[in-house]
Amino acid sequence: MKKQLIMEKAIELFAEQGFEATSVQQITEHCGISKGAFYLSFKSKDELINEIIDHFMIQFTTEIDYLVRNAKDGENLLYNFYYAIFNTFQKHSDFGKILIKEQSRSFNEDFIVKMRYYDRLMEKTILSMVERLYGDDEVKEIKYDLVFCIKGFMSMYSHLFLFYNVPLDLDLLSTSLVEKTNLLARNSTVPFISKGLIEVLEEPALEDLTKDQILLTLEQEIKEMEESVEKESLILLKQQLHEPTYGRAIIKGLLENIRNHPQTKWIAYLLGSFFNM
Repeated sequence: MKKQLIMEKAIELFAEQGFEATSVQQITEHCGISKGAFYLSFKSKDELINEIIDHFMIQFTTEIDYLVRNAKDGENLLYNFYYAIFNTFQKHSDFGKILIKEQSRSFNEDFIVKMRYYDRLMEKTILSMVERLYGDDEVKEIKYDLVFCIKGFMSMYSHLFLFYNVPLDLDLLSTSLVEKTNLLARNSTVPFISKGLIEVLEEPALEDLTKDQILLTLEQEIKEMEESVEKESLILLKQQLHEPTYGRAIIKGLLENIRNHPQTKWIAYLLGSFFNM
């Protein structure tokens, strides 16, 4: 509870002042706690910032990925995608303001690498959605360009939620962007972003995690968790990585057991990607 309080109050200050201008002293005063209490929860301000970014970006990335992977109605997938994106921007506009401010003026390499990592994960999710909606063969030449167009829509229209205090119709916005995206997908003939350019832009450090790396993360989560259904599910999923025995239905059920727990949301995402679910 104390960690959550510190994170929530720090977000308020970061949104007003930015990361650099906000001190630990200001955060503790805003929370009504001592510096000692702060350092029991976080080793430094940098650790607090990293946990805040990871917390929100993991929530955002995993929820959108789950929506795309599990959508049953292809016709409504694009609408639901845009609606979920902008609903999140609307709910967490304070955090969005922090990211936009820091990305425009940050010289912190770790921050830039972290944001690029989550951006790459979102690109993968959007690409899988584009291929599913329009058919890989039909949009083979333009699909990477279309991914960047969708990201552009997300970025441009997010400013309405972050910088203007006016009521916005999410249904109308999502419907409008579905129409625009369909027009681009069905009529574009001169793409700029190609597969070759994507491969040049990709950093080796951001490649998919290997099975061994996922196992290390999984083992750490099992070690830290108390006895629960989630922990039992993690143990069974670890066994599946070592020696595949379960069918897809059982694996999907185990992933559902851990998907909504704050501590296991990220490993659920990694395992879902590994098992292609």
